[in-house]
Amino acid sequence: MRTTQAADTAERGAVGGPAIEVAGLRQRYGSFEAVRGISFEVPQGELFALLGTNGAGKTTTMEVLEGFTRASDGMVRVLGLDPMKERRALRPRIGIMLQEAGFFGDLTVAETVDVWRGMSADAGRQPVKEDVLELVGLANKARTRVRQLSGGQKRRLDLALAVLSRPEVLFLDEPTTGMDPEARQATWEVIRGLKERGTTVLLTTHYLEEAERLADRLAIMHEGVIHTYGTVDEVVATTGDQITFRLPRPAEPPFLDGAAPVSERGHVVYTLRGEAHPALRALLAWADEMELTLERLEVRRGTLEDAFLRVVEDKR
Repeated sequence: MRTTQAADTAERGAVGGPAIEVAGLRQRYGSFEAVRGISFEVPQGELFALLGTNGAGKTTTMEVLEGFTRASDGMVRVLGLDPMKERRALRPRIGIMLQEAGFFGDLTVAETVDVWRGMSADAGRQPVKEDVLELVGLANKARTRVRQLSGGQKRRLDLALAVLSRPEVLFLDEPTTGMDPEARQATWEVIRGLKERGTTVLLTTHYLEEAERLADRLAIMHEGVIHTYGTVDEVVATTGDQITFRLPRPAEPPFLDGAAPVSERGHVVYTLRGEAHPALRALLAWADEMELTLERLEVRRGTLEDAFLRVVEDKR
């Protein structure tokens, strides 16, 4: 089944060009502009993470790309198609996992999959329900009524329905919300497997570790604007490394790499513009000159969380 799916996805994704294109997208609701002129592309077979605070415009962007909302301005294309005007042609080729899905609580998990298959225009290409339930770790829950599932299990059922049609492009809006750590790790493996078989994935998440583990590239949105864009390493590199230590006696530490020392809970902290090595050499030379021992000296690489928080704090 997986070999057939890989070949099928590769054949359908053979057309050149990016899987997702967004150029100058704006989305207004009355006088409020939720998305303010954003642009990005997602190549075929890539996983792209769209990060941001609540209200940043992530879900609105997803809704435009999924064809649920008409863009106020700008251009969006999914597999070369306009998701609103060419919805009928596009819909069988994409999978969508919303933040919240509506299930019939009295149906079993297997019956829910059957109902979904029956409503799909692409039912002939879908794997049997046993395969898709095994993929998301719900094979042992096939006869369980949906209302008896935990929140995390319902999210896995959401994922099963989203991938049922073997989509070329998969939209995942907060896919692991409500899952325990074990289920989250298992879901990451499912997503990695889909990507390895050629599926393009656009993901929104509040779990920065999730984006760091899965994304080829990402963007950080705030107040409707993309402020940072690139690979995980490129985005993290914008934060700079951090040096912390304690002084055994009062002294005035120097500027390092243009960064001023900051006192935090008895520690001296430097947040650098770049890598720590040149600054560390200068710091140790200063400590030798002052005949000081730098206690609890620590060098920490910048993180995706640092990059995220810097975007939010810089725009306050």
